[in-house]
Amino acid sequence: MRRLWLIFAQAVTISLAALFVLSTLKPGWLRESAPAAVVAILEAPAGNGSPAPAAGSYSAAAQRSMPAVVHIFTSMTGASPNHPLQDDPVFRHFFGERPDNGGSQRQAGLGSGVIVSPDGYVVTNNHVIEIADQIEIALNDGRKLSAHMIGRDPETDLAVLKIDTDAQLPVITLAGGDALTVGDVVLAIGNPFGVGQTVTMGIVSALGRSQLGINTFENYIQTDAAINPGNSGGALVDSAGTLVGINTAIYSRSGGSLGIGFAIPVSIVRNVLEQIVSTGEVTRGWVGVEIQDITPELAQSFGLRDTRGALIAGVLRASPAERAGILPGDVLIAVKGEPVRDPRAMLDMVAALPPGHKAEFRVVRGESELDLNVEVGRRPTPAAKR
Repeated sequence: MRRLWLIFAQAVTISLAALFVLSTLKPGWLRESAPAAVVAILEAPAGNGSPAPAAGSYSAAAQRSMPAVVHIFTSMTGASPNHPLQDDPVFRHFFGERPDNGGSQRQAGLGSGVIVSPDGYVVTNNHVIEIADQIEIALNDGRKLSAHMIGRDPETDLAVLKIDTDAQLPVITLAGGDALTVGDVVLAIGNPFGVGQTVTMGIVSALGRSQLGINTFENYIQTDAAINPGNSGGALVDSAGTLVGINTAIYSRSGGSLGIGFAIPVSIVRNVLEQIVSTGEVTRGWVGVEIQDITPELAQSFGLRDTRGALIAGVLRASPAERAGILPGDVLIAVKGEPVRDPRAMLDMVAALPPGHKAEFRVVRGESELDLNVEVGRRPTPAAKR
């Protein structure tokens, strides 16, 4: 039996060798005499080496959005930190001779950004470029281009840059609106710790996060997609690869991701982008009041039915609110007929009002409700940190 098996194996080996020689040297002979099944195998097209994406893969979304996410390298001239004893003649030799550069040195930083238009506009975080005097953009394909700042909005931590080139650039697609729901899959794309472009996946953990003390205007998307230093200004995209937010901050005790990251929604990004591109700045309404939450205890002391509204804790002198007759202790319950739920909603509603126009503010004062016409002013621009 063993001898028969050896004879069979040798015959198969010789037959395969003959088939290989004929198919290589005389393929025509083989096709003329071979069965149809063998010819079909020989003429079958070769694969391209790129298997179809596995079920549940988000590679299409990543490939669609990754080219438009860039690395941002910034540099600035800052004061050179000197040791207190460096200028003492007795101890100077311990520090060596250092060149006199006017007490300054180059400092570098990095972050991420997203190309949002074919003519080279890039959205990133304000804190990425806030103190930079030189900005370089590294594209996903390896190109490095200079850029300059068009405008910034510290109160939402957004900034708009313009790449200095006429070359064609990849562009990300902005989502149509804030249509995310808790549980939706999202991808975070950026340059964490400068290691290179990285994609992480997670879900939308919460929406409308505020009162975090990060910025003046807060309405964050919370996600557990890993966001680390260097991801700031990068893209948060949905499962179709469209931009739903700009990654901006993380909650961390160690500096690394703990699964709690925050992104600015695309609706805020679009509004800030359009204003900066059009005018170079963001204009918001302002009335000049200090506000605070209404606790159950405050509601009881003011005789209010519930905690809805915003308590006027202070009124700035010569402000639009003072001129209109708003007083500390008033409770703002409506703006232009729209109910005020809480101080954050009031801040957003006032910011959306056009400066120079009048708006009706309804306040509770004692046991009465008053309608006061306020001529909205322009919100002061925060001072630059330089």
